Amino acid sequence: MLSFICISLVLSVVPIAFAQKAPTPFEYNTPLDYQKLTGKKITRFSEAPMLAELVKQGKLPPVEKRLPQEPKIIVPVEEVGQYGGSLNRAWLGPGDSWGPRRLMVEQIIQFNVDGSKIIPNIAKKWEVSKDSKVFTFYLRKGIKWSDGQPFTADDILFVYEDVLMNKELTPSMPYWLTINGKPVKVEKVDDYTVRFSFPESYGLFLYQFADKSADLYAPKHYLKQFHPRYTPKEELDKKAKEAGYDVWYKLFQAKTSSWWVNNLDYPTLWAWKAVNSPTEQRFIMERNPYYWKIDTAGNQLPYIDRIVNIYASDINMVNFKATTGELDFQWRHITLDNYTLFMENREKGNYRVLKWRGARGANPVIYLNYSYKDPVLRALFNNDKFRKALSIAINREEINQLVYHGLGIPRQASLISGVFAYSPEREKAWAEYDPKRANAMLDEIGLSKRDKDGYRLRPDGKRLELTIEYTARFGPWTDIFEMVRKYWEALGIKVALKSIESALWTTRRDANELEVTGWQMDSQAPWLCEGTWMAPLGIPRYWGIEFARWWESEGKAGVKPEGDMYRLMQLWDKLKGAKDQLELVRAAKEMVRLHIKNIWLIGTVGETPDLVIVKNYVRNVPEELLADGTFDTPRNAEPQQFFIKK
Repeated sequence: MLSFICISLVLSVVPIAFAQKAPTPFEYNTPLDYQKLTGKKITRFSEAPMLAELVKQGKLPPVEKRLPQEPKIIVPVEEVGQYGGSLNRAWLGPGDSWGPRRLMVEQIIQFNVDGSKIIPNIAKKWEVSKDSKVFTFYLRKGIKWSDGQPFTADDILFVYEDVLMNKELTPSMPYWLTINGKPVKVEKVDDYTVRFSFPESYGLFLYQFADKSADLYAPKHYLKQFHPRYTPKEELDKKAKEAGYDVWYKLFQAKTSSWWVNNLDYPTLWAWKAVNSPTEQRFIMERNPYYWKIDTAGNQLPYIDRIVNIYASDINMVNFKATTGELDFQWRHITLDNYTLFMENREKGNYRVLKWRGARGANPVIYLNYSYKDPVLRALFNNDKFRKALSIAINREEINQLVYHGLGIPRQASLISGVFAYSPEREKAWAEYDPKRANAMLDEIGLSKRDKDGYRLRPDGKRLELTIEYTARFGPWTDIFEMVRKYWEALGIKVALKSIESALWTTRRDANELEVTGWQMDSQAPWLCEGTWMAPLGIPRYWGIEFARWWESEGKAGVKPEGDMYRLMQLWDKLKGAKDQLELVRAAKEMVRLHIKNIWLIGTVGETPDLVIVKNYVRNVPEELLADGTFDTPRNAEPQQFFIKK
């Protein structure tokens, strides 16, 4: 028996609330909801002049026929906007595809602006069975792809049946779509209703779905031409060969990989669509004429005609372009070390500097490779006293003052304050600056011998050397890692730093080739969506990758976790299947306890603000916001309602 709810059991007992002082975008599910709650009725729809002209020319149907029966309503932050114009932002090229994605991605259901609840989006409502095994989603009727074709349940079934269940495309079901190793079953109830069923209770599924469901729908009418179930093998092989691929599934993957920047033919449900090659200096995305959201006056969104992504060679160039006033809106790649510079150039650049709250437990978080190929280093990395010594050798307050202008919080790698399972004890655990104790701990574990240069010797007699490889893409990490190198070398550990490109870093990480590395400990607001930094499971994954491979392959690949690490991964599975609050809280508390005991992740400075550079004429941008990857920030600021004020 299904009972209608819009918030899962877990959400109802573990709310995540953050105070919002400034106006933030509010959403009404349908025009009828808007009328019931405000007493106002939307009687007509309007559209951008560029689309009205296409309607006049007979190239587009009227706006009333392009919108769904129940469009979603976005309440503007400041005022009903004006149509037109281009929004200039910077990006690092095709490898930076998540920048454009986060401006416009649409989940089937999603978190609200601050992550305090899950709200409807492409699906207008849902039901959850009492045992948390069956989840039924009701899609908005009449949503259309950007080419005018209808969006239906078939576009979700296509992903399940023809992508996820196809072993050539998906060798194993994504971890978040399984419970205790058992996969989901997806069924079409009717054209606008889809049912997800699990063999066991999955109390966290709505969290996962709100975070990842954009990957569960695709334009079947377009992609079936590249799939053997719908296209004769001879024809498909010919297409693959002509495109330079030896097998069909490589062609399919090429058509779907980062499609929002790499495939101009791919229909979308998002607000803007790519119109030129991402390799050009100015990568342009223009408005989707069939976009399915409106404002409170009945105006079809988005207000802005096009997003112009201006190529920058690195993040330093992004920050330079922001200070000179070349960019209209920039959140991604803006670094806090330039705060003073930004503030000094506000008037000259005609922009304002916003400080959104960053949901990062550490920026960066440092972690060791617990399955590294060198057996001596691997043994040291798995010694908790070695990790704790490295941790207390770091002067976090110095990093905060010199790099982050005192705006962050020196802390251990842990959940941010205000979220479920936040622990003040974990935030402070082994985070005090105590180099004397750190030296004593290294001596205690057998690293007391040194060479003629004063560096410690490993148990095998070789000099103790560590290489930190990182990508300087998301913050002033070069400065921070230089300071970490200084702190650790003061302990007698030789440290080499290597700043490498993001794609190479990912390749080396996945190949288990990194010794020591770091990343931003993000997605710490509704962390139950991923748990990436609580247990090394799921996607994206950063630390303990070989343990994750072993766990998710049921021992067929990777390295078996031992002891507390094994227990940690067991507890994440318990969290996923939690049936009630007690079970959830117990598992979460024990996971926190294990992190305090082991210090698998070493923090630096966290909860740093995210700077946002916004031209003064770009309006409806929230003054305050919780910025987090789980919310697809800046998506949770609803860029569709940004506008350029004339």
